[in-house]
Amino acid sequence: MRMIFALILVIGMGLAGFAVYMAQGRFNEYQTVLDSQRAKLQKNVPLVRVFVSAKPLRYGQKLTKEDVRIVAWPEDAIPEGAFTDPKVLFDEDPDLLRSVLRAMEKDEAILAVKVTEPGEEAGIASRLSAGMRAFTIRVDVASGVSGFLQPGNRVDVYWTGQIGTRDVTRLILEDIKLIAIDQSADGDSNNPTVARTVTAEVSPGVVASLAQAQATGRLLLSLRGAEDETRLGQIEVDQEQLLGIQQEVVEQVREKRICTTKTRKGTDVVETAIPCPDQ
Repeated sequence: MRMIFALILVIGMGLAGFAVYMAQGRFNEYQTVLDSQRAKLQKNVPLVRVFVSAKPLRYGQKLTKEDVRIVAWPEDAIPEGAFTDPKVLFDEDPDLLRSVLRAMEKDEAILAVKVTEPGEEAGIASRLSAGMRAFTIRVDVASGVSGFLQPGNRVDVYWTGQIGTRDVTRLILEDIKLIAIDQSADGDSNNPTVARTVTAEVSPGVVASLAQAQATGRLLLSLRGAEDETRLGQIEVDQEQLLGIQQEVVEQVREKRICTTKTRKGTDVVETAIPCPDQ
């Protein structure tokens, strides 16, 4: 019995060893193929040196050479605005550092839209596009979408005021970009607050329109979806439309004039109808 048990044990160990040998051989075969494919890929795909973050970066942080590192990136997949030249990313003057505009995680590509120009602070001015201006709108809990607004959101602007004797609410601007909430331009903040003011990026002509609208009525903001590009066109509602009131039209009916002439015949007076002079 012991001899049979020993024989079975030896056979089992032999089979197990054979299985391990076969698995190791297959693994080595896969590894060889993988290494070959990697080698071919490196030969076929041109690579470019791109700067990425060496650690998590937060809004307002100064970008130093210790905060970045270089990685090989496929040439046809480089993100727009990525930095490939250290002389472009870092100014010759070591005191002129860029500031971080958007939070970046480790190994994320450094893009031009995520940092300021050398020497600039991460303020509102650094977020303005060329030719655009910043305009601040007063808001409260209701008009400011209850504290859900953040820098980078896009909103529609409605004006509520009086036109003649009518109380009117009208859509005056669509899809404008907010660049600051109160005094903060940090779009990565996770602490929503009820803002007292919001600052929008608009053209100089729109600045004049918003100033006039804010002086003559009340502005309300409506938050748009992140991917919503719908154009709403003209929207206007007054109190009568809101409540479904229809004005009664009083039509004046002009009474028809009847003109007559009287003729005496003896003792009788005969009255005869004649056309009126103005008919």
